[in-house]
Amino acid sequence: MDTTATVESVASVGPDTYALRFRAPDGFAAEPGQFVKLGTEIDGESVARFYTLSSPRVDDSFEVTVGIDPDEGGDFSAFLADAEAGTEMTLSGPYGDQHYDGEARAVVIAGGPGIGPAVAIAERALDEGAEAAVVYRDGDVAHADRIDALRERGAAVRLLGADDPLTDAVGDVLTGADDETVFVYGFADLVADAEAAVDAAGGDADAAKVENFG
Repeated sequence: MDTTATVESVASVGPDTYALRFRAPDGFAAEPGQFVKLGTEIDGESVARFYTLSSPRVDDSFEVTVGIDPDEGGDFSAFLADAEAGTEMTLSGPYGDQHYDGEARAVVIAGGPGIGPAVAIAERALDEGAEAAVVYRDGDVAHADRIDALRERGAAVRLLGADDPLTDAVGDVLTGADDETVFVYGFADLVADAEAAVDAAGGDADAAKVENFG
């Protein structure tokens, strides 16, 4: 759908990382792991970017997690960083089929803003009585409170530094159980490392649900 979404709140959830919660337009529905296109007009030009949902479900609102580079971010990044309740943006979507779909065990490998969909999928899985695991590689932790809550609920969580290999952590959380599905959300280097780690652990990287942020 193509419509307008209004910001309800903006919260800092880590260094240069923000969670933007929007009022869900009538008829909008999406699953954790799908993405939307948000846009606005800056200096007379339309600008838009894609962002993956970081809320476990869509009710009256939905959330996206945005990483903003203070040095290299463009005009739209600055617009998002300054957004506040009441800010309106264009909204298109949702898009993508690499989302949680009721799998019995969800193993999510993430880096950077990919932690948003990672915690959303893990939360949704646990809410539905399934199992969840998160492997998160980044120099700075975002959504730390949600990560702690996942641990308390029984999810297997592995936090790694920005340059740490993924192999051991992925091997720890992959079980080979029936209906275990691997999800990968992050930039190209994280995706490549994650696929290699899954194969090294005896999993099937080709069967993973992957969103490459570029």
